[in-house]
Amino acid sequence: QVQLVESGGRLVQAGGSLRLSCVASGSIFSINAMGWYRQAPGKQRELVASITSGGSTNYSDSVKDRFTISRDNAKNTVYLQMNSLKPEDTAVYYCNADGVRTYYSPSRREVYWGQGTQVTVSS
Repeated sequence: QVQLVESGGRLVQAGGSLRLSCVASGSIFSINAMGWYRQAPGKQRELVASITSGGSTNYSDSVKDRFTISRDNAKNTVYLQMNSLKPEDTAVYYCNADGVRTYYSPSRREVYWGQGTQVTVSS
């Protein structure tokens, strides 16, 4: 069983910074891509940023130049550094792990999600 646990979400003022962390645990052999999604009330879940095991990154236009995603492959951990936060960044942020291979089922590639962490940016 693979679990993703996020941390770091809290209330912050506009213009402030936050760092989210997500740790994947379990019998993990490898993870292809890890990423962050967010869902605001009444809106669909959207991709914020993703990073492959090789370090290639992808960002949504709304967070480019403000957010930075990074990853520690040895620790199966992904981070999201969020700077210059805006009220419209308020959402539940979910960690995602894609292409997960485990030691007990190495031929399968699965997707896992965390439970989410709340980020609230006040104006």
